[in-house]
Amino acid sequence: MLPTASKDALGSEQWGVGPTAVALKLQGPWIFGASVKHIEAVAGSEDHASVSTTTVQPFLTYITKTKTSLSLTTESTYDWENEAWAVPIAFKVQQLLKVGPQIIQLGGGLRYWADSADGGPQHWGARVQLIFLFPKQR
Repeated sequence: MLPTASKDALGSEQWGVGPTAVALKLQGPWIFGASVKHIEAVAGSEDHASVSTTTVQPFLTYITKTKTSLSLTTESTYDWENEAWAVPIAFKVQQLLKVGPQIIQLGGGLRYWADSADGGPQHWGARVQLIFLFPKQR
């Protein structure tokens, strides 16, 4: 973790390190697995709260023959300093497209916050995304 926020209110102003592990399985049109990471602050501003968080992200994705993907995931984070969970549950739909020679992925989704700390996100959210892909040519 690097203290790169452009404004103090947007970041922790902390340097942090920690392990990350990912396990996934591809089975036909299904992709499922999880990632787990922990970040522990090791240095930084004493004006900001120290960071000690664990994030668990199980995921399940189905990819159709037309390259539409349907995903269900959560990015549950536990804040060890404040003893609080943030548990968003997200459903996304994405479509792989080719526009001329450019490959893109267009998608969107809804997010429901099952649990959040006081002052944190509440209830529903939405996301729209456009990703430009540049696959390695062989």
